[in-house]
Amino acid sequence: MDINTKFDDIRPYYEEEIPEAMKRIAACELFPLLSLFVYPNEPIEDIRKMVGSFKTTREFQHETMKKVNEQVIRRSITHFSCTGIERLDPKKSYLFVSNHRDIMLDSSLLQYFFVVNGFETTEITFGANLMINPIVVDIGKSNKMFKVERQGSSIKDFYKSSLHLSEYIRYVITEKNESVWIAQRNGRTKNGIDSTDQGIIKMFCLSEPKDKIKALADLHIVPISVSYEWEPCDLLKTLELYESQYTRYIKKPGEDLNSIITGILQPKGRVHIEICEPISVAELVALEYMTNNEYHKSVAKLLDSRINTAYRLYPNNYVAHDLLYGNTKYASMYSKEDYDKFIHHMSKLDRYDACDIDRLKEFFIGIYSNPIDNKQR
Repeated sequence: MDINTKFDDIRPYYEEEIPEAMKRIAACELFPLLSLFVYPNEPIEDIRKMVGSFKTTREFQHETMKKVNEQVIRRSITHFSCTGIERLDPKKSYLFVSNHRDIMLDSSLLQYFFVVNGFETTEITFGANLMINPIVVDIGKSNKMFKVERQGSSIKDFYKSSLHLSEYIRYVITEKNESVWIAQRNGRTKNGIDSTDQGIIKMFCLSEPKDKIKALADLHIVPISVSYEWEPCDLLKTLELYESQYTRYIKKPGEDLNSIITGILQPKGRVHIEICEPISVAELVALEYMTNNEYHKSVAKLLDSRINTAYRLYPNNYVAHDLLYGNTKYASMYSKEDYDKFIHHMSKLDRYDACDIDRLKEFFIGIYSNPIDNKQR
């Protein structure tokens, strides 16, 4: 199959497809609402004309998506920081493997940091379940997002889609010379425990099956640790955890869109991104004696170690940990104001009186206390 068509089912838009996508975005019925958020003080027709005139992904990302992130930071983040960029070579392509707390913001804020620091943006994985309407598809594919199928109808189909994804990631990094962002696991972390799915590491290796060291060394893997002071969608995640204890959780219609909007608008306090030390060839070679399964598991643990060590803890993490264990071990790490603020936020769960409120709050506290245990491990 021609490489130009092999990945048509998952790839982002080519540059020649951008002008028509921009015109569709500018003409869609949601455009006035989107414009109000991104360009609150500018006439809508001027914005419509500007977006409709974009000819490249770079224009869209640098003119519009940059402002989207600026608005998110201005409206819902008290302080945004990112460190570790000195660990990257601007001329090199990487596979950024990140913990995953928010559907859109984990990758979007990293792209924003790259833009303002003169680095090229990355291609971004985008779950097929999130392609919920044509406007989302147009915005996503114009923003260098490519589709990931979360599951197949059979083991054979799942293997084929995993191999296809692995081949595409390798093609982007080694032939297109662009970087890729992917989450360390399918779906967001709901309980505050960031852990890399070894199946993700196995997927990376599928496209280079004869040499497991080369399979990962060629991808230049860089762990990314994203820390939110106030977890995006924490109340929604609490309810999902509560429901999941009794039955297999099934998403409700419109739930993903609601999570995207809530994550964007909910106050997040301080947000920090750490670009961790890249996984070195020497670290991979040291695992060469292992079986494939042991190798995948060990690389996943290596990522976890970097991500959890770099995770930035905030006062509410320490408040939650003391509440969970009924002690004051970390009392020096927070003030009475911090404590009261956490209790007030948690009290929003009281309105779900059809549930066991104590159990709900236990899940909520776990979201914030677990990162401390992760870091200590």
